Amino acid sequence: MAARKRITRKANKPVPARRSPTPRGVDREGTAAKPAAAKPRARVAVAAEQFDPLAYARGLIRGIRDFPQKGILFRDITPLLADPKGFHIVLDAFFERFVGDQIDAVVGIESRGFIFGGALAARLNASFVPIRKAGKLPYRTDRVSYSLEYGEAELEMHRDALLDGDVALVIDDLLATGGTAAAAGELVHRQGASVAAYAFAVELESLNGRDRLGPTPVVSLIRYQ
Repeated sequence: MAARKRITRKANKPVPARRSPTPRGVDREGTAAKPAAAKPRARVAVAAEQFDPLAYARGLIRGIRDFPQKGILFRDITPLLADPKGFHIVLDAFFERFVGDQIDAVVGIESRGFIFGGALAARLNASFVPIRKAGKLPYRTDRVSYSLEYGEAELEMHRDALLDGDVALVIDDLLATGGTAAAAGELVHRQGASVAAYAFAVELESLNGRDRLGPTPVVSLIRYQ
């Protein structure tokens, strides 16, 4: 008879108790753990750049030498007109200056005065009146002659453009000698209206054009010596 193998059973080893996870913020002894000190962040000094709207608009105007003739530095505003922000800046500056004033009509001088004048008239809820070179208007007109550096010129305005007692704002792109603006002001006065102010996007100060327009206020946004 085969001898049975004796099976020796090993005693069960005690299973170590599982440790419950230590909650955050508490150490193993049960006391509240001190939070780790946060590393100090280096302060970065950021210089806030001041945005100058009119300086931005001025930067869009380019100077073209010897145009339309030798010795003249022409201030070309077409890049300003092509830039929506720059164009809005100019219109906003005019609007902020004249909003609240009595302006019945904005009188724009041909041709670049039409660009600013029409848009500003819409903002001021005023009528827009064009002043044109002789022979361009179809209805009965008032006409005035004025002197230029190289000769004579004429401007016209429709006779029914303004009402007696109206207050007008005369606007153009540039003030040089002031002859064209003064002629426009004379046309306004001939219809029994008054000129509240003359407004220009650009002024060439060395030509003293504002002296010719006084004592009526002259507003210019961008000035060159």
